[in-house]
Amino acid sequence: MAISKDLYPSQEDLVYEEEILRNPFSLKLWWRYLISKADSPFKKRFVIYERALKALPGSYKLWYAYLRERLEIVRNLPVTHPQYDSLNNTFERGLVTMHKMPRIWVMYLQTLTAQRLVTRTRRTFDRALCALPVTQHERIWEPYLVFVGQEGVPIETSLRVYRRYLMYDPSHIEEFIEFLVKSSRWQEAAERLASVLNDDQFYSIKGKTKHKLWMELCELLVHHANEISGLNVDAIIRGGIRKFTDEVGMLWTSLADYYIRKNLLEKARDVYEEGMMKVVTVRDFSVIFDVYSRFEESTVAKKMEMMSSSDEEDEAEEENDEEEDVRLNFSLSVKELQRKILNGFWLNDDNDVDLRLARLEELMNRRPALANSVLLRQNPHNVEQWHRRVKIFEGDAAKQILTYTEAVRTVDPMKALGKPHTLWVAFAKLYEDHKDLVNTRVILDKAVQVNYKTVDHLASVWCEWAEMELRHKNFNGALELMRRATAVPTVEVRRRIAADANEPVQMKLHRSLRLWSFYVDLEESLGTLESTRAVYEKILDLRIATPQIILNYAFLLEENKYFEDAFKVYERGVKIFKYPHVKDIWVTYLTKFVKRYGKAKLERARELFEHAVSMAPSDAVRTLYLQYAKLEEDYGLAKRAMKVYEEATKKVPEGQRLEMYEIYISRAAEIFGVPRTREIYEQAIESGLPHKDVKIMCIKFAELERSLGEIDRSRAVYKYASQYADPRSDPDFWNKWHEFEVQHGNEDTYREMLRIKRSVSASYSQTHFILPENMMQKDKIDVEEAKDELKKAGLPEDEMAALERQLMAPMSTTVTSKDGGGRRVGFVSAGVISQSGENAGKPVTGNGEDIELPDESDEDESDGEDKVEIAQKEVPAAVFGGLARKREEDSKEAEEDGAGKTLGALERIKRQKLAQ
Repeated sequence: MAISKDLYPSQEDLVYEEEILRNPFSLKLWWRYLISKADSPFKKRFVIYERALKALPGSYKLWYAYLRERLEIVRNLPVTHPQYDSLNNTFERGLVTMHKMPRIWVMYLQTLTAQRLVTRTRRTFDRALCALPVTQHERIWEPYLVFVGQEGVPIETSLRVYRRYLMYDPSHIEEFIEFLVKSSRWQEAAERLASVLNDDQFYSIKGKTKHKLWMELCELLVHHANEISGLNVDAIIRGGIRKFTDEVGMLWTSLADYYIRKNLLEKARDVYEEGMMKVVTVRDFSVIFDVYSRFEESTVAKKMEMMSSSDEEDEAEEENDEEEDVRLNFSLSVKELQRKILNGFWLNDDNDVDLRLARLEELMNRRPALANSVLLRQNPHNVEQWHRRVKIFEGDAAKQILTYTEAVRTVDPMKALGKPHTLWVAFAKLYEDHKDLVNTRVILDKAVQVNYKTVDHLASVWCEWAEMELRHKNFNGALELMRRATAVPTVEVRRRIAADANEPVQMKLHRSLRLWSFYVDLEESLGTLESTRAVYEKILDLRIATPQIILNYAFLLEENKYFEDAFKVYERGVKIFKYPHVKDIWVTYLTKFVKRYGKAKLERARELFEHAVSMAPSDAVRTLYLQYAKLEEDYGLAKRAMKVYEEATKKVPEGQRLEMYEIYISRAAEIFGVPRTREIYEQAIESGLPHKDVKIMCIKFAELERSLGEIDRSRAVYKYASQYADPRSDPDFWNKWHEFEVQHGNEDTYREMLRIKRSVSASYSQTHFILPENMMQKDKIDVEEAKDELKKAGLPEDEMAALERQLMAPMSTTVTSKDGGGRRVGFVSAGVISQSGENAGKPVTGNGEDIELPDESDEDESDGEDKVEIAQKEVPAAVFGGLARKREEDSKEAEEDGAGKTLGALERIKRQKLAQ
């Protein structure tokens, strides 16, 4: 065959050809030659490659480049093209020298895999594994597994390859298991998965947990129960139930499903029942019960369907064989003959639909009890759940008794959630409802011997036992039970218990207040007075009495005319208890004593009241003082009653003083008349009441003076109260004063009211703007205190306001009593108490209602107009600072000059004051 001229070297190739002729074994020269022919047709490059490889058969670089170009040529050709055979031959020639190069093997193997040459590909993979070292097998196994995973590769071949691969790298067993499942090789897949789970050192490269692998195994075993053998499925699933507690419900249903697929229906029912009796969560129970109920429903439906089809077949056969004797039909098999002969015989009846329906109904009826069992398995000491379980069996006394028996045996009183004694009481009540008193007493006798957690539980059992005896008219038995329960343990018993170092509640029962209260009620109803008194005395001796027991004991003695003994009980009560518990005892004691003796033992009653009020705290003294004052009003002296009221106003809390003063004033007005209340009003105003209460008292005081015709005194009270009333926030006060001046005042008094209103309003305005925050939060602000704060803050005082205050100074009473009790500035007394001289603070015996009026002569009026005396208070020099000294120097210069200049009003007033 002639060689084409295109394959011969061209004129440009002569340079490369000459160099190659001189050195044919130089890879560099051949590679330069191939690069220069990069744009030439492949056939020409093919000749160059073949010449180069013939000279350098061991060059990996040439073989790799040559094979890559050959692969690019066949890439878009069908696998049946002859070029593939040429390519395969080239690979075979290259592997003669490149058999240690894994990349050449991989290229060849991938090419063969694409050609679907199964046998040749498998053998080539095996050759590659034999030729390459073990350290490079990983590069061969990866395409090998891809090859055996293709469709068309025999399953047996794939299995053998995978088994060989696991010998090389056992960690990829999960891939093998997935392949087995995909290939429907259930038996080997289950065995391999079980071996993985049994290997404690196994680590999943896919990140699967033991739980997930276990669930996959269970699903495999259950869904292919008939295909898998040799594995103990029951033991495997039960092991999972013990190990994985969060999937218990699903595992139980999987085990039952396995037996259903094996057609072992009764075994499946046993598994369902066992699962419902062992799960401890309601969620798992619901899963099992729902699956179990669906299983029973499906079996009933299937059986009904089978029975309907068999009935149709039997009817058709009976129509055909009505006149034929089956015993003479020798063509029938033994099974068919047996079926026809035994048809209709009751022992051969397969119609058990009614039984299956009854089983399903029974299952539905058992659901509440089964669910309750689950909750009790969570906490067997839950008393409430045991009561609910008994209620489930309502109407079945036998099951209720069994439930109570199991409950009292199971529940530990020290760990019980709830009150364990209620189980014993309800158990005894069950026997009592069925008229079995003997067993009722037996149950209660056992109940009182149980070591409960608290004494109150044991006392409740004793009380229930006594109430049961009372319901059946056994009164002496109830009393005997109470005596037995309240008996004090002997010294020998205490010593023996102390040695054990575990004191039961029975040793503390004799100090149970509940038990003694029930006992004393029984004695009052059924016993004698002496026995009842003995029980009360024991309660007091044990020091477990309450205020109510003291009152009950005293009432009992009073009903039986033992009044002095009752008062002795009250005395013991007030010694035992402190406030606030003793308050009811004192009130009842004093009420009863006064009611009993009245005026007969007045001094004793006074001593009791004095003792009571001395022991009582301020918040509880009000009631006692009112009782004390009522005693004096009814049986004693009115003067002492007033002293009691006065003392009460000092002892009660600040919030109750206003109310107490109102009571004091009303009683004084009723007993001594309205004028006597002036003194009380003055005391109330000066007693340090809150500002809002002082304002209320002043308004009432002013109304009193107004009703008595003392207009000036009423106006003075209004003036005093005005310092506590801000015109913007308290317009009611100023409206009342306005009405008062409209009715009883004149133009001067009305202007004076308006002036005071403006002054108070200005004081409150300036105070609210400049006062510190802590004073702004007060309920009412004292004007004088506010002005002191302003001075401390460095704000100069208004000069006109200072003059007005100085003018008001002579009009106000500012004398302080000798005993140190100060009087309110600006408050005008009604005259009932002397405010100056030696008789300061003492009542005045003269007529306080007389008012001295000035003579209405013209000379006096003219003198009064010309000569005005103004009381002035010196302003501290520190307020004015340097300005004051400068003003004094200027005034001295003016006096020395003697100039008759016109002076201002302020300067004239100051000079007039200095002249005086």
